[in-house]
Amino acid sequence: MVNKDLWLDQTSPVQSVFRILLAVFLGLAGVGHLSVLRQEFLAQVPTWLPIDSDLVVVFSGVVEIVPGVGLIILPGIYRVMIGWATAAFFVLIFSGNISQYVNQIDAFGLNSDLSRLIRLFFQPVLVISALWSTGAWRAWRQMKFVRSTEA
Repeated sequence: MVNKDLWLDQTSPVQSVFRILLAVFLGLAGVGHLSVLRQEFLAQVPTWLPIDSDLVVVFSGVVEIVPGVGLIILPGIYRVMIGWATAAFFVLIFSGNISQYVNQIDAFGLNSDLSRLIRLFFQPVLVISALWSTGAWRAWRQMKFVRSTEA
C-alpha cells in the first residue's frame, strides 16, 4: 500500500518559484505557437514527421498551455503527475531541436550551428526543472524507498 502523504505537496518555496516560472514559460510558448511565433515554431517541426507541420505547431501549443496552467493551479498528486507529463513532453519535442540543428534551420535567433548545438543542452535542464519543481522526482524516489522497505 502506498502512503498518500508521499503525494502531498512537499516542494520548497524555491521549487515553487521555479515551477511558476516554468508555467509562465510554457504558457507564453503555447500562446506563441498559436499566434505571432507560429513561423518560428514551424522551423522546429522535424521534416520526417508524417503530419501537417502547422497542425503539429497548433497541437503542441495547446499541449504547452494546459500544463502551464496545471503547474500553477493543481495541488499535490496532480502537480506531480503534471510534472511527469511536462518532462515527457520536453523529451518528445527534443526531436524538433535536433532537426533544427541537423538541418541547419534558423529560428529564434539560432542562426549558427554552434548556437543550435548549445540549445540542445538546455532541453535536459527543462526536463529536470519539470521533475524537480513539481516534486515529481522526490515523490518517485520516496515511492521507490517505500517499496524497497516493504519487500
